[in-house]
Amino acid sequence: MPIPYNKPFITGQEFENIKQAIARRHLSGNGYFTNLCHIFFQEKYGFGKCLLTTSCTDALEMAAILCGIQPEDEIIMPSFTFVSTANAFVLRGAKIVFADSSADHPNIDETRLPELLSPKTKPIVVVHYAGMSCNMEAIINFARLNNLIVIEDAAQAVDNFYIDKNGVKKPIGTFGHFAAFSFHESKNIQCAEGGMLVVNDKAFYDRAEIIWEKGTNRAAFFRGEVDKYSWVDVGSSFLPSEITAAFLFAQLSSLQNIQDKRKLLWDIYFKELKALEEQFKIQIPRQPLHSDNNAHIFYIVCKSIEERTALMLFLKTRLIESMFHYVSLHTSSFYLSYNKNIKLPNAERFSDCLLRLPLFPDLSETDVILIASKVKQFYE
Repeated sequence: MPIPYNKPFITGQEFENIKQAIARRHLSGNGYFTNLCHIFFQEKYGFGKCLLTTSCTDALEMAAILCGIQPEDEIIMPSFTFVSTANAFVLRGAKIVFADSSADHPNIDETRLPELLSPKTKPIVVVHYAGMSCNMEAIINFARLNNLIVIEDAAQAVDNFYIDKNGVKKPIGTFGHFAAFSFHESKNIQCAEGGMLVVNDKAFYDRAEIIWEKGTNRAAFFRGEVDKYSWVDVGSSFLPSEITAAFLFAQLSSLQNIQDKRKLLWDIYFKELKALEEQFKIQIPRQPLHSDNNAHIFYIVCKSIEERTALMLFLKTRLIESMFHYVSLHTSSFYLSYNKNIKLPNAERFSDCLLRLPLFPDLSETDVILIASKVKQFYE
């Protein structure tokens, strides 16, 4: 049987939750299951105000509005990321200042931030690639020193933690003024299409809810805080339906089982492929000392784009689907149509050489050992 790159995991409880949502006759957003999801994240991880959205893209666009982005404001972010990270701010007229990845990990190289800073810089957007935490203490200290907003693109980082020098863990998504999560079907926890904005700065709580509710104070009205609701700010239709929230809550109810299985499979990959790294044939994921692991992606880094292409074809002919990841945004035709060509060698290397291997809860341990064996066979 072919092995796909991803297969969305279904717990079985999704169907019962959806039936219950239908029986409640509240199918639009911000109902019973939406509230359960918000409470889950706030209580489990200590997040600030949580607002489910129809996508992580929507959550990032809300963050851009809340930051008060104006034309010509500058935003520092990594180039090695999905286009939504940049688009959310480009839509507000901002100028994107791309940062390189670290040499040993696709995450942003925080040591290069000072040289990217200008009087026009407003927020820093960091992306926790493969769910692994960026160096948040260094980033937060830099942001405070320069009075900058911090936004965490935590699309891949649900249920992962930053580890400080004393070994204390703090959830990813609790550092920035804002954090955006994805529940796309390719993520650890999924509802086909979905996301969430976390607002950790209380100064933004009220406005975030208004923007979320199409620029109205509708949520306050339904809580009995105002006698009618009206248009009070900009906003859009960022809420997912109760059907989506019901599906998501079923996944959250099985979070530990999902994560345990993913981590088991990730560890098998690591054990099986470590020898290839020791032979200097590939690079396997580096888990930074400051990051825990939520087993979102297992990737290898080949030596060249030609080698990666050959390996992908080798696996495909053996019915194993693998995927490369982002084409660095600073090399995109859209960016280059407005900006000068820049060189970010680490990001470019990951764009050319990084290959993602199948990883999802329905994958068996035997499957992972087989995939690893085929990778080893290619290099033999």
